Amino acid sequence: MRNYLKYISSQSLPRPRKLLGDTSGFALVTALMFTLISLTIVSALLYIMTQSTKVSGANKRYKTAIEASYGGAELFTKDILPFLMQNQNLTNTALATLANTAFNAVGLQLTNVNAACLQLKLLNPSPWSSVANCSNSSKPTDNPDMTFKLLSNTGNPYTISAKIVETKVGNSDVSGLQLEGGGVSETSPGITPMHNPYIYRLEVQGSQSTTSERANIEVLYAY
Repeated sequence: MRNYLKYISSQSLPRPRKLLGDTSGFALVTALMFTLISLTIVSALLYIMTQSTKVSGANKRYKTAIEASYGGAELFTKDILPFLMQNQNLTNTALATLANTAFNAVGLQLTNVNAACLQLKLLNPSPWSSVANCSNSSKPTDNPDMTFKLLSNTGNPYTISAKIVETKVGNSDVSGLQLEGGGVSETSPGITPMHNPYIYRLEVQGSQSTTSERANIEVLYAY
């Protein structure tokens, strides 16, 4: 019995491995995880910066388009519309030719059909169904009464589409003549009538061919 125990104790038994002591693999996994997180954060920052730049550019182009629409509305109401009023007794062909020549600097495009429609819109209440293609829809580019261009500091010029979509008839003087006052033989002043202006609702759109931004404005104009 003693000899057997002595034999057993003299054997060299294998030492157990320390499996939890080897951490080299965990360091690699941790480094890869931090790298992935860093790449994700950088990608998110780049995406946010890119989108912010796009939004800023689109906002700038839209502001330019709306300024072009305001400018087009000013030109239409203060110059083109009074010119059409003063010459509304001409034929539609003569009116279109005269207007296109007078406003050639802005590339006014007024067709004979649109001139006939405008003559109806200027002095008659809406709707206008007696003239073909005489549109009163609220979309400026849907068969506009006229188009013209405004130059831009950068890029292509802005195209302005304008149309009258509603008319309320008044009794404004469209002849350009002085109605009040007396003649040579009169000594008393004449009767001055109360004028009620024509009220027009206009739709104007400014757009540039190279960009997708559009600006529509609605104008209430009394003549």
